[in-house]
Amino acid sequence: MTSVRMAPDPTDVCIRGAGAVGASLALALSRQGLRVVLQAASAPTGQPDVRTYALNAASVSLLQSLKVWEAMPPDAVTPVHDMQVEGDARPGAISFSAWEQSVPALCWIVDAAALEEVLHAALRFAPHVRRAGPDDSVQAPLTALCEGKHSATRQRLGIVFEMHWYGQRAIAARLVADRPHHGTARQWFRSPDVLALLPFDRPQPGHAYGLVWSLPEARAAELLALPGADFEQALNEATGGAAGRLQLGSERAAWPLGVGQARHFSGPGWVLLGDSAHVVHPLAGQGLNLGLADVQVLADTLAARESWRPLGDERLLARYARRRLGPTAAMATVTDGLLHLFAPPTPWLRELRNRGLSLVDHLPGAKRWLAGRALGL
Repeated sequence: MTSVRMAPDPTDVCIRGAGAVGASLALALSRQGLRVVLQAASAPTGQPDVRTYALNAASVSLLQSLKVWEAMPPDAVTPVHDMQVEGDARPGAISFSAWEQSVPALCWIVDAAALEEVLHAALRFAPHVRRAGPDDSVQAPLTALCEGKHSATRQRLGIVFEMHWYGQRAIAARLVADRPHHGTARQWFRSPDVLALLPFDRPQPGHAYGLVWSLPEARAAELLALPGADFEQALNEATGGAAGRLQLGSERAAWPLGVGQARHFSGPGWVLLGDSAHVVHPLAGQGLNLGLADVQVLADTLAARESWRPLGDERLLARYARRRLGPTAAMATVTDGLLHLFAPPTPWLRELRNRGLSLVDHLPGAKRWLAGRALGL
């Protein structure tokens, strides 16, 4: 008896990259009835993920619509009720509160690994979604690139991506404090580093933080080479005890920092999303928020397409690009400007920027507008 080899199911959209952005897009398009192949961009590293994300209200709304948010473990989501931001001299501080903004939280800090785990658990029950390996050949009218800032597919397509490296690295870790965090995020803008403590409940509920510490390459290398106790001493000196005594609750991780954006977000049969399209400094915590906004806009664009227009139509995909190029460029400009404002140690500029922080803190209207733009409220 001769066996018959069945042809693979037809595919509407191939999503390259199975991280949080790619997985969210797969769920969103599956809900429209589109046949999706989710293709891993690379093999898993097996390294523990110590990152935390700060998600704004729009990102949470998207995850709720995908039936993912409610499935997150309780200790993997921590609401931020207050935020304290300090400059590198006095006066130089600004504070934000959920109460002032009339919202339940300024943002939500989530465990990066837990979010991806819940997304992929949801995908196991999603209709119309198939998996493929990084080297599998997949043909589809539309390919969505969610591979990250080093996207190999983007490079093969010849898409220009203009990247400027800061000569800095971000150090991430989980921390445990001897005082409760009370849902307060803390951030220090100093010359030449930016340090953020994000309130979290892992590994110790009510007493944990996610660390994001951006430093020049040489200083970051020194800190990463230190034994744990010496690193903790340097960290506690940097925070001045504002969050209590801090200890490491995980291994440390690091990655290089830069700002970049693709010259085009779409073309015939392809679109870019997330870090494949744009990269910003983590000082505002907006990287994943921008990527999830890409997901929402692309899903809306495809859902509203004319019945006769194919998914890979260049004019259709240009609608998505027009809606995303402006907001992502604006966020890149803001984060890049803040970084350069606080980088120079010039005395007069130091005085000016710190007084500016305090001035905004005493202008409720300006502070409310700034919080709304930065946190997506």
